[in-house]
Amino acid sequence: MLNRSRLPLLLSGVTLGGTLIAAGPAAADPTPRPTGGVEQCRYEICVGVGTGGGQGGGGGTSGGTTGGSSGGKVTCEIGGLEVPCQHHIWGTFSNGCYYKLADPQPVADAEVWDGHKPGDGAIYEKSCPPASIANGAAGPIVQGLIWLSDAPGAEQADPAVLAQQAMDKMTLRGPDIGIAPRPGRTGVIGMPVWMWTEVGAETWGPNRASASVPGLTVTATARAEKIVWQMGDGTSVTCTSAGTPYQQAYGRKKSPDCGHTYRTTSARLKGGKFAITATTTWNVHWEGGGQSGDLTATRSSRTSARIGEVQVVGD
Repeated sequence: MLNRSRLPLLLSGVTLGGTLIAAGPAAADPTPRPTGGVEQCRYEICVGVGTGGGQGGGGGTSGGTTGGSSGGKVTCEIGGLEVPCQHHIWGTFSNGCYYKLADPQPVADAEVWDGHKPGDGAIYEKSCPPASIANGAAGPIVQGLIWLSDAPGAEQADPAVLAQQAMDKMTLRGPDIGIAPRPGRTGVIGMPVWMWTEVGAETWGPNRASASVPGLTVTATARAEKIVWQMGDGTSVTCTSAGTPYQQAYGRKKSPDCGHTYRTTSARLKGGKFAITATTTWNVHWEGGGQSGDLTATRSSRTSARIGEVQVVGD
């Protein structure tokens, strides 16, 4: 059981918005964690708690995550013990300090703008905890307002994460299937079947999208690499092109780039048809922040083919 009789004070004072706030008693800070958005509970200065008659615990830091409880006590872990926090800072971590957009922004003629105009960058609350806090020593938090041209933390953004976000913005679909003989008609064993997809940004590419954070933009371009056709008769056909749409003038010719010939009838199958699945493999190439890479996505569509036998009528 935690012994709260010994609560060494680790924070002598905190400057918030230019006002020095004295550290209070060893009580939990009731400020709720944010329930969403870009801000995170990044740093907590805690009051150590001893066990039994032992010595009080030291201070420490604890990184939080977006979300969490909407109210109640805020705690962190020190030496395996969950203890109440004396003070915590909300903000984005960058270069050893924590930043939060000042709300409201200072008036246009405020000295903190340093000659810049509102809209040209922004004013942020800057909090720089001393390194000694992490080792259990007390020390002040240096806080103040600062003008920045770009939002802090952009240098920590992962281009690969932005690439995934860019890909998620795209609408990538399976093939817009074309097939001859057309669904509803009956083909014949030994006669060529043509397969293709209608070509568009969503079915074959190129399809482009970007994702950004301040100071970094990643652009992704998706192109279809191949379509694998599962023909329903136990065989598959891999086509590295979109296929050639069939025209009546082609007659009984085979497709030059994407076709199949059935050797059995579909009459004995459920519904009397071969169930066909066509799966497109997309390559998504991305570039940004001096880096590049590739992602892969697959999308599927379905159709069917009815294949019969040639009926020979005697004299």
